[in-house]
Amino acid sequence: MTSTQPAARRRPGIRRYALGATVVAVPLLLALLGPLFAGEPGPRATSFTLGDGHWLGTDFVGRDVWHQVLHGGRTVVVTALAATALAYLVALPLGLAGALTHARWLEEALMRPLDVLLAVPSLLLILLVASVFSPGAVGLALLVALVNVPDAARIVRAAGAEAAARPAVEALRMQGETWWRIAVGYVGRSALRTLAADAGVRLTGVLYLVSTAAFLGVGVTPDAADWAVMVDRNRTGLFVQPWAVVVPALLIVALTTGGNLLFDAALVKPRKGGRP
Repeated sequence: MTSTQPAARRRPGIRRYALGATVVAVPLLLALLGPLFAGEPGPRATSFTLGDGHWLGTDFVGRDVWHQVLHGGRTVVVTALAATALAYLVALPLGLAGALTHARWLEEALMRPLDVLLAVPSLLLILLVASVFSPGAVGLALLVALVNVPDAARIVRAAGAEAAARPAVEALRMQGETWWRIAVGYVGRSALRTLAADAGVRLTGVLYLVSTAAFLGVGVTPDAADWAVMVDRNRTGLFVQPWAVVVPALLIVALTTGGNLLFDAALVKPRKGGRP
């Protein structure tokens, strides 16, 4: 009886993780491992046809859709993950410094320039920069990270300000603890649940920006094997050969949905008695 209770208590949490991992695994595996198994592209066929050895049909120029799907996820996934990581890499120290400082001028110097950047719509800023330069995948990741830094830093600062005002932080300062240990070891850990929730939402927003930019031709070539580009270029044949649009679109949706399910599962605290 007692041996089965802990396992039963863990099952709801395991189910949440399993659901999120299952949903996100399909697009991730296709994006990361797909090019290794895609093989050489076959000869082009008639545009927007089904059958003839193409089990997902052909695209707008007669290329095999399945072959394009296997090659098209790496840019979207790697760019989105890199942009999210870069945004937090900048936002975390800025937000924690703003939350922990006692100098009003320093807080203003850190936060007010970000407010100016926050006032410009993200997609508009990306398009403006892209009209001057021609960013590749790396440039697109940097641009998307840049437009996500301001609100990410404000969330970090807001989440850390409450913890930074606790007597425990003053006690740590009086004990001579380093700024890094206070910021990361106490304030950052106290804000971890808020930041994890924000990370799930932010990853969705980053995927939206990356996909929209690729849809508009920013960061990728017009004939690139890219899930977002596939949706754009094949939408004219949606009612003739829907798989060329539906499959890449569903993979992008699965990536965002699965990511948020995993973050939600990580945020659930088990209640007393083992029930979540």
